[in-house]
Amino acid sequence: MKPAVLTTIALLAACAAHAQAPAGDIGISRAGTQAPVQGPAANFTGSVRVDPLFTPTEPARAGAAYVTFEPGARSAWHSHPLGQALVVTAGVGRVQRWGGKIEEIRPGDVIRIPPGVKHWHGAVPGTAMTHLAIQETAAGKNVEWMEKVSDEQYGE
Repeated sequence: MKPAVLTTIALLAACAAHAQAPAGDIGISRAGTQAPVQGPAANFTGSVRVDPLFTPTEPARAGAAYVTFEPGARSAWHSHPLGQALVVTAGVGRVQRWGGKIEEIRPGDVIRIPPGVKHWHGAVPGTAMTHLAIQETAAGKNVEWMEKVSDEQYGE
């Protein structure tokens, strides 16, 4: 992974950990202490694993998770009230905004999705893909789920 990407990830994690720890304390979430969850079938097509990293605690708004899409798996169309950043860490994936072309994404790529933009992301048909997903919460909500991406839209 590119050094600038690693630095960005480290800074975001440090800021989030600091915001969640009591004043003067350092917050440490040990690797493997949060159980992964399956992406719900209502919001994903195929097998998707979500490994939570941190959730926002006031005054922080950012949360993050590693999301692993098995080959051909993808999210439903969705948007984020304050936008989203994705950092691809492994494999090959796809991302598309409503009305736009499908873009291939690879390790080290950083994808910035503006607030309110309808989009989807997932793995290509023959390869799994993992990305770090970072989004902020506004009024208690960080995502609005919409309809599933059809096979035709996905480009199978």
